[in-house]
Amino acid sequence: MDLQMKNKLFIVCGATSGFGNAVAERLIEEGAEILAIARNESNLLVLKEKYPGVVDVFPGDITSSKTIDRLSEKIKNRHIEGILVNAGGPPAKTFIETSLEDWDNAYHQLLRWKVELIQKLLPNFISQGYGRVLFIESASVKQPIENLILSTSLRLSVVGMVKTLSQEIPDKNITFNILAPGYHLTPAVERLIAKKMENTGKKYHEAMANITKNIPMNAMGETDKFASLALWLLSPMSAYVTGQTYLIDGGLVKATL
Repeated sequence: MDLQMKNKLFIVCGATSGFGNAVAERLIEEGAEILAIARNESNLLVLKEKYPGVVDVFPGDITSSKTIDRLSEKIKNRHIEGILVNAGGPPAKTFIETSLEDWDNAYHQLLRWKVELIQKLLPNFISQGYGRVLFIESASVKQPIENLILSTSLRLSVVGMVKTLSQEIPDKNITFNILAPGYHLTPAVERLIAKKMENTGKKYHEAMANITKNIPMNAMGETDKFASLALWLLSPMSAYVTGQTYLIDGGLVKATL
């Protein structure tokens, strides 16, 4: 299927690791160009060297207002086809383990910067009459996952914002959607495994097995397969889809809605 992405420019946050990297590479394979954002400049340069001529790098912490301001200046007057809104989350903790400072930090890590980023980009999308805005959150917005009280609580706020945006701006050819992954082989899941090892005293393979046994498909997801749905949602093919949250979780979530 031709996803009509050739020579189109996309912003990819967290482009050098996990889901962001998988989506970045699949976009490039479809003929798109990307503005790759990540904290580690050396990793960005590796990506640029791997795909010469189609990757523009932008080192910085996307959760920082200064980085968002620099990004807004960099893309001024450029047609941006879409953006993958993606960054790491807060540490894995139970409610009792958290402090108020943890909650303040989680607000900044998971919600505030996304509000600021979309506020900066939305006028561009409206003026060009087109845009695809795709967030990567977590399956915990549909069913809580142990040790993720901070992530679950603040990501639910993002879901509320995205759904409301889709209602407020329904007729500008701009879509707002969310991918909610379950357990995939990413650095974030490695942190969860480490937390489970810490709490239970289990070894790595035991902690991993303890997680996968609760997934109906009895395996963790692969980021390259996850990226295939992301590409469709970032493409013109998804024009009639907005305000939706898609689970990619191997059947983990048991809720019917």
